[in-house]
Amino acid sequence: MKILVPVKRVIDYNVKVRVKADQSGVDLTNVKMALNPFCEIAVEEAVRLKEAGKATEVVVVSIGSKAVQEQLRTALALGADRAIHLETEVDLDSLQVAKLLHKLMDKEQPELIIIGKQAIDSDNNQTGQMLAALAGIGQGTFASKVELTADNKVQVTREVDGGLQTVELSLPAVVSTDLRLNEPRYASLPNIMKAKRKPLDVMPAADLGVDLVSKVKVLKVAAPAGRSGGITVESVAELVDKLKNEAKVIQ
Repeated sequence: MKILVPVKRVIDYNVKVRVKADQSGVDLTNVKMALNPFCEIAVEEAVRLKEAGKATEVVVVSIGSKAVQEQLRTALALGADRAIHLETEVDLDSLQVAKLLHKLMDKEQPELIIIGKQAIDSDNNQTGQMLAALAGIGQGTFASKVELTADNKVQVTREVDGGLQTVELSLPAVVSTDLRLNEPRYASLPNIMKAKRKPLDVMPAADLGVDLVSKVKVLKVAAPAGRSGGITVESVAELVDKLKNEAKVIQ
């Protein structure tokens, strides 16, 4: 079984994000970048399935400039076997990414696609669902548990509003990972060195025949409003009065 894992380069979650002065986007100057945390979980799950003897190859793919190769090497150090870089300097929206991945699926023919449920920069939570729809295959989103069965199916335990839901999907299928699925490992120094020798193929994204002109336009990016300090009330009656007359959150 071949598992395809799309990964994304994002600002490190420990970094305080700054908005550009013209509010056209986020300032990336001298900012530490990292592998998207949900993508790390996806890579970890794919590697665990391979270590359990249920998969034969884990292929990671990322879309973007040459800089994404750093994150692809990180994924290789975490245990992936091979990497593919779909190179483009264009900022893509979720649908374009899904279309590129769909074209790549036609070339690679993976039995399972494991993808992070969302990226921590755009927070769209769209690509996995769009990819499944384009490919016409089943999807298991917000996965907290993934089990491959003997009859060429995958059981996905999903986190839903009411608790947990288990769905069974015929392969090929798309699974998007939630935080509780696993705890990603740290890349050891020997594995980091080995990752430098693992194959990383570069392919122009434009060669896949997808329109790379985005249909989504960012109008403005603004930092969240600062939070004011809290106050202490003397009684429940005073609290209710403030919630009703000042905050106006109750009637």
